Amino acid sequence: MSSTWHGSRHRGRSALAARRTAALVLLAAALLGGAPPVAAAPGEGTAGPVHVARIEGIIDGTAAAYFEARLRAAERDGAAALVLALDTPGGLDTAMRRIVKATLGAEVPVVVHVAPAGARAASAGVFLVYAAHVAAMAPGTNLGAAHPVTVGGELPETVSEKVTNDAAAYLRSLARLRGRDEGFAEEAVRRSASLTAEEALARGVIDLLAPDLPALLEQLDGRRVTIAGREVTLRTRGAEVVERPMTFRQRLLHALADPNIAYLLLILGFYGLLYELASPGIGFAGVGGAIMLILGLYALNALGVNYAGLALLALAFILFGVELFVPTHGALAAGGVVSFLIGSLLLLDAERGVTVSLLVILPVTAATALLVLLALGAGLRAQRRPVTTGAEALLGARGVARSALEPEGMVAVHGELWRARSKAGRPIPAGANVRVVGRQGLTLEVERISEEEG
Repeated sequence: MSSTWHGSRHRGRSALAARRTAALVLLAAALLGGAPPVAAAPGEGTAGPVHVARIEGIIDGTAAAYFEARLRAAERDGAAALVLALDTPGGLDTAMRRIVKATLGAEVPVVVHVAPAGARAASAGVFLVYAAHVAAMAPGTNLGAAHPVTVGGELPETVSEKVTNDAAAYLRSLARLRGRDEGFAEEAVRRSASLTAEEALARGVIDLLAPDLPALLEQLDGRRVTIAGREVTLRTRGAEVVERPMTFRQRLLHALADPNIAYLLLILGFYGLLYELASPGIGFAGVGGAIMLILGLYALNALGVNYAGLALLALAFILFGVELFVPTHGALAAGGVVSFLIGSLLLLDAERGVTVSLLVILPVTAATALLVLLALGAGLRAQRRPVTTGAEALLGARGVARSALEPEGMVAVHGELWRARSKAGRPIPAGANVRVVGRQGLTLEVERISEEEG
C-alpha cells in the first residue's frame, strides 16, 4: 500500500478525500437517525441471484458433473438458492449419490422442482427430491418407484435383498435429515410406490406445490432452511434468475445416455460393419459403422450394459453374415433374428427405468428380419440366374456359322468368332443358325438349329 501512495501523490490525495467523504456520510446518517448498511447476519439470508439448473432424462455421470458445476457456480456467486428443475425416469446409482452428496454439502440452499407438468422424479429422482433443502413439484407430476435393480438384469435374491435394504436405509436417512415422510421412503424402495404431486404434498414428502419458476420463487421467499448447521432465510422474491443450460458437449454426452439412442447407434454400427464385410473395401459404411458402434458401446457402458444381451446381438449379426456367405436356406438367419430379439430385450433392464423401449425394439427387429429376407431372396435369385460369364455362359448360346462346318469351321457367338466342330460330324452350311452344346479348349461343339426352332 505504501509503495502505491509514494508512487502517486494524486492517488493518495484521492484516497484521503474518499475516506473523509465516507466519514461525513456516516456522520450525517447518525445525525438523521439512520444507520449505515451492514452485512447480513447469519440466518438473515442473502438477496443474491437464483441459479437454475435443468436435468431432463437419465441421471448419468454427465448430469452429475453438470449439477456439481452449477452448484459451485452458485456458491461462488453468493446465490440465494440453486433451483434444480428435474424430469427423470431414474438413472445410475453412482451418479445419483454424487448429486445427493453435493447437495448435502452445499453452501447454498438447493431446491429441487419436479417440473413442468407431465414431468416425473422416478427411481433415482426420488433420492434427489428427499435430499433437497426444499422440495417442490408442479401439478400434474409424480414421483416414486425407487426399487433398486441392476441395469444388467435381476440380482440374485440374497444380493437383491442387501441392495434393497441399503437403498431403503439411505432414503430413510435423507427423510429423517430433511423432516420428510419416512413411510413413503420405505414404500418407494420396497414396493415401488408412487405419488402424485398433491399426494406428495399431503404426505409431507415435498414442501411446496408450484406450477412454474416464478410461483416457486414467490413461495420460497421467507422460508427458513438449515445450511451447514445454521438456519438461513431465503430471499427469492424479485431475485435475478441465472440459468446456464448444459454445454453442447454435455448435451451430446447426455443424449448418448438415452437407452433408445444408444441402442440405435449400436445396431446401425453393426449394420455398417456387416455391409462393409459383404462389399469389401473401406468406405463410408465401414467408417460410419465403426464410429456409431463405438459411440453406442460408450453409451451402454455408461448405462451399465448387460453383456449377455450384447453378446446375443453380436451373435445375431455373425449368423447373418455367415448366412450371406454360406447359404443355409434361412436356418442361420432365423436363429439370428431370434438372437437379435432376445439380445435387444436383455440389453438393459426395464424395472429400473433405464431401458430400451419396445416401440423401438420391435420395429428394429422387424426391419432387420425384413432386410435379411431380402438379402436371402436376392442370393437365391442370383443362384438360379443363368451364368452370363466364363465358359459356362457359352453353353446353350446361339450363333451363326460363318463358314461351312465339314465338320470344323468358324462360328460367331456373342459377337466373337470361335473355331467350332459340328456335333456328330454332321456338316453345317455357312449362314446356318447353330447352338453351342459343348466346349473342348478353344473349340466349340455346336449343332444346327432347325428352322422351326430358329
